[in-house]
Amino acid sequence: MTSPEIDYAALFAGTPSPYLVLGPDLVIVGVNRAYLQATGRSHDDLVGQYLFDAFPDNPADPDADGVRNLNASLHRVLTSRKPDTMALQKYDIPLVHRPGQFEERWWSPINTPVLAPDGTVAWIIHRVEDVTAFVHARQAHHRLSGGSLSEREEGMEAELYARSRELQLLNEELRHAHARERQVAVTLQEAMLHSPDLARHHDIAVRYLPAVGSLNVCGDWYDVVDLPDDGFAVAVGDVVGHGLEAATVMGMLRSALSAATRTVNGPAKALEVLGLYARSVEGAMATTSVEALVSTSSRQIAYSSAGHPPPILLHADGTCQLLDRATDPPLGVRPEHVPRPQASVPYTPGDTLVLYTDGLIERRGEDIDAGLNRLTDALASYARLGPERLADALLARLGVSGGARDDIALVAVRL
Repeated sequence: MTSPEIDYAALFAGTPSPYLVLGPDLVIVGVNRAYLQATGRSHDDLVGQYLFDAFPDNPADPDADGVRNLNASLHRVLTSRKPDTMALQKYDIPLVHRPGQFEERWWSPINTPVLAPDGTVAWIIHRVEDVTAFVHARQAHHRLSGGSLSEREEGMEAELYARSRELQLLNEELRHAHARERQVAVTLQEAMLHSPDLARHHDIAVRYLPAVGSLNVCGDWYDVVDLPDDGFAVAVGDVVGHGLEAATVMGMLRSALSAATRTVNGPAKALEVLGLYARSVEGAMATTSVEALVSTSSRQIAYSSAGHPPPILLHADGTCQLLDRATDPPLGVRPEHVPRPQASVPYTPGDTLVLYTDGLIERRGEDIDAGLNRLTDALASYARLGPERLADALLARLGVSGGARDDIALVAVRL
C-alpha cells in the first residue's frame, strides 16, 4: 500500500504553534496562521519585511532587550548551523490599529536552521510559544491573593524565572568566553599570515575565511613575495585538517615556500624545495599549493601546482583561462624526488589573476568541475571590478561570505 504524499505546506499553515521562516538576511519569507493570530498581523504585513523592522523594541520600555537577544540568537544559528533555544523573553509587539503603541508580550522562542544541500543555512525557522497569559495570570493571582501564593506555586514560579535567567546569564558567559578565545585565535592567524610585501601592492586583494566553527585557526594560507627585476610571486596553499595543529604546519610550510621563492629560479623549483622540506614535517603529507610568478617586464605568468585547484586568468572581456598545464601531485605523495612541471602564459594589462583554495569551490556530493564552472561563471560577471570589490562580490555570489565547511584563501591580482 502506497503512503499518501504529505502536503508540507498545509502542515506548516495548520500547525498550532506560531512559526516564522526567515532568510539568512533575516527577511521574513513565510508565516503560518498561528503566528498571524498571535501577533494580530496579516500575511502581507510581514512577508518581505526585515524582521526587526516588523517587530522593533518598545521605545517606551527602557529595559527592552528583545531585539538584541533575538538578533544574537539568530546570528548564532547562522554561524553554528545548529538550533538555538532562548530563555523566556519579554518582547512587546506593536499594535496594528494604534500606531506607536505596543502590547506587552512574553515568549518562549527557539530558532532552527534549515540547511541547503551545500551545508549553508538556507532558512531559519523561528518558533515561539506565547506565554503572556501564564505570566499575567501569575501576576494577577499574586495581586488578588495579597501575595499569598501556595508554597508549590511559589516554588514553580521561582524555578521558572530563576532557570530562565540562569540560562540567559550562562549563555552570555559562554559567548564572552568564546569571543575571547576567538580573538586570541584571530591574532595568531593574522600573525602567521602576515605578508610584508603585500603592503606594496594596492592591486592585490586577499581574503581569508576559516572553516565555520574552527575559531579562525586553520591550515590555508596565502603569500606575496617581491622579486628582483620588477617581478613578484603569489602563492596559496592548503594543509589537510583544521585547528592549531594544521595552522602550525601551515606556518612552517608557508615560511619555507617564501624562503625558497627568494632563492631559487621559478615556481617549480620553489615547490620542489618545499616538497623536500615537507617530508620532514609531521602533518604536511598531502598538502597542496600553487605558486605563480608574475613578470611585469615581459608580461608573463609562470606557474606550477602541487595538486592544487588551478589559478584562473580573468581577461578584461570576461573570458576565463584555467592555468592547469603544470599540475603535479600534492607535497610528500611521491616516494622519490621528481622535478615538478612549470608552464607560462602571457597576460594583458587589465587582466586579473585569481588564486584560491578548494573551500571556495568544493561542495559535498558535487563534482569539482561543477564548482569550477560556478567560479568561472561568477568571475565573468565581475571582470570590470577592482580586486577588492571582485573578492567581496565573488564570496557573496558563491554563498561563502560568512565562511564554509572548509577554509578559504582567496587572492585577486589586477595585472
